Amino acid sequence: MDTFKVFPDNIITDSGPVSREFLNLDIGTFTAACRFVHELPYGYNSDRDDLMILFKERFGSCTTKHAVIATLAEELGLPIHKAVGIYAMNEEIVAGADAILKKYGLPYLPMLHCFLAYGDHRVDLTEGNRNGKKRSIEEFLHTEKVIPNISKKEEYLLYRNALTNTVLRRKELDGINVKQILHAREEGLALLKANIRQA
Repeated sequence: MDTFKVFPDNIITDSGPVSREFLNLDIGTFTAACRFVHELPYGYNSDRDDLMILFKERFGSCTTKHAVIATLAEELGLPIHKAVGIYAMNEEIVAGADAILKKYGLPYLPMLHCFLAYGDHRVDLTEGNRNGKKRSIEEFLHTEKVIPNISKKEEYLLYRNALTNTVLRRKELDGINVKQILHAREEGLALLKANIRQA
């Protein structure tokens, strides 16, 4: 992943609710907004579908952090988009993943993560946060551009479709079904949350 320093450092103008919120915080440039969001603690918000929840609770996940900055980019007319990717969760990335993989007979657990896309660059504003992962995610099994504030329901449907149409067609997942993955995913999410609490 690249750092947010690859982005253009445009001045923030009063172009919508998110740009207005940053201006109210005396944050005047796009990269200063990225720095602010990156430095906020990592955590799962009470309502991830509320675009402004990051400002209210002063922390965020990959979902809410990237929703805010992708919306700001949209308001300012910058060619920066939110993308979701499915990565292969294993022990190398998340401590404790091996137990889940053994339980469900998986080579890895396909999990969702989101980031910002800018040309050939990928930027993760949760990198370096205590986000439950041991390292950044560099490789994805599937990626897709999405609207900045994609709802929880829409994101889940995207995940299910990508599993069925792309990920489960991979040779190493031969014989694995969607239900196995979905049950394992619930445990994977719980593991990530537990790792954040222990960080």
